[in-house]
Formats: sequence, C-alpha cells, structure tokens
Amino acid sequence: MDFNGKKGIILGIANDKSIAYSIALLLKNSGAQLCLTYPNEAIEKRVRPIAEELKVDFVEKCDVSCEDDIHKLRDAVVARWQKIDFLVHSIAYAEKEDLSRRFIETSKRGFMIALDISAYSLLALCREFEKVFEDGSSILTLTYLGSERVVPNYNVMGVAKAALEAVVKYLAYDLGPKQIRINAISAGPIKTLAASGISGFSEMLKSFEDRALLKRKVTQEEVANAGLFLLSNMSSGITGEIVFVDCGYNLLGF
Repeated sequence: MDFNGKKGIILGIANDKSIAYSIALLLKNSGAQLCLTYPNEAIEKRVRPIAEELKVDFVEKCDVSCEDDIHKLRDAVVARWQKIDFLVHSIAYAEKEDLSRRFIETSKRGFMIALDISAYSLLALCREFEKVFEDGSSILTLTYLGSERVVPNYNVMGVAKAALEAVVKYLAYDLGPKQIRINAISAGPIKTLAASGISGFSEMLKSFEDRALLKRKVTQEEVANAGLFLLSNMSSGITGEIVFVDCGYNLLGF
C-alpha cells in the first residue's frame, strides 16, 4: 500500500515489541511521514532510538492524561504539517494492583485512571485534531476481547476497553460526515510491555494458542498488516468497526 505523501501520528510505542512499533514500521516502509510521541522521560528513552531507526525526526511529548500536552501536540503538528491523514492510538493503562486483585476491589482512583488513559484519551485527541484531519483521514485504536467477555485478571482494563469501543462507534458517527473514519483492531494476546502487567498472562497466552481456530498465537506483524489496511484507502468504506485479528479465537463459545 502506498502512503507516500501521507502524514500521521502514532501514540503508544513503548519498545520494538509493541504493536504500535510494528504499525509504524509498515507505515514508514510504505512512504508515510510519522510523528511519534512519548508520555514521560522513561518512555522517551525507548522511543528516541526507535525514531532514529525509522529515520523519524518528529518526536513530541504527549501525556494523554494532560489536556495541555494534547493541545501542544496539536500545535506542533499544525506548525509542521498543517494537516494529517491518520492517527494511531495504541494507549492503555491500569494500576498494577488492579490487574492482580479481584475486580470488585478496584478503587475509584484506579477506575478513573484506566478509563481516562485507555478510553477518554481517544475522544480528547479526536476533538483536538478534528479540524487538523484531512477529509478521508483514518483513525485506528487497539482493543481486546476482554471488553465483551470476562478474562481473569484483565479486570478494570476490560471495562476500559468496552468504553473505548463505544467511543469508537460514537466518534464514527460524529466524524463520518467529514469522511473521517475510525476503527479498532481487537488483537489476540501478544507479549508486549503492557501485557506483562497482567497477572497470569503466560497461562492466558498458552490457553489462547491451544483454543484458537488456527492453533497458534497471533503476531504483531499480522495486527500491523490489518492496521495498515484500515489506515489506507483500501478500507474507505469501513468505519466504526471492531476488527478481530486473533486467529479466530473470538468465535469460540467456550
């Protein structure tokens, strides 16, 4: 797919094992110009070498829990490019203790943090960038089956992902008249930095591999391929959808 002349933002690269990294790599190899973001100094130390590897010289701080950071990101993008063609939102966070104890023990603070960073941030970004998107732009976010089924230890993150998927659908309604599309990929479990915080993740991964219709794990590259399709004009008639890339696991009734 040809992304020559296309410009966009990727939020959520943590390291070269993250899904966002694989999407960024495919986009860059397809000719896209990228802006990468980081939320804090610890993640910046990981993102800067990736930016160098991808030959990306546009790297900005954006802690999505801070509306001022989102506004500054918008200003930087407008100053550099005026308009963008795509945005990739690969951001999720919950307090570690809320992913290891019973869901019923989730604190109000933990609940609000998870919903803010994992779901509200997409709404905030789209509102800030609404007038910056070119007509025909595409927005992509990442979700997981725990949004609609109980996954042990996924807990408040499952609630946050359910909210994220609803945000996608309502934004599709608002942005559709401008020919701006938004979709989500529901990826199977992948061993990323974010996944490492989920108690019992290794057992979850093994169970997934045993039960998935393709009898194997899904890869970052497979998710990135689907992402590239949803960001491209080849998916111009698709919006508001949750696309499963999970080797058929979501079809099972057990």
